Amino acid sequence: MTGRVEQAAERLKALGHPVRLSILRRLVQGPEAGTPAGELQSRLDIPGSTLSHHLATLADAGLVRVAREGTTLRYRADYGVLRALTEYLWQDCCAGGAADDPQPSPCCRRD
Repeated sequence: MTGRVEQAAERLKALGHPVRLSILRRLVQGPEAGTPAGELQSRLDIPGSTLSHHLATLADAGLVRVAREGTTLRYRADYGVLRALTEYLWQDCCAGGAADDPQPSPCCRRD
């Protein structure tokens, strides 16, 4: 496997947990400056240690960034990484399938 495939797999693995996916969705909806960890904790109603674990996993995968403001940690989605990941999933969509298949891939159709 190439490094790019492994990196995409690690990022998708990080997103493969319901709590982490919920955290990321909250961050995507949050302000550009980021969402304080305490606000995430109260909105998602999960213990702080659980939240910290999941945020660390998302940060290690490069999906979120963290900035410290005094004693507050603000988390925000890394939109560049998220876009690159989704583009990676679609990049070969219309490259063609089997040589004997004249039909374009279903992902190329605009239904």
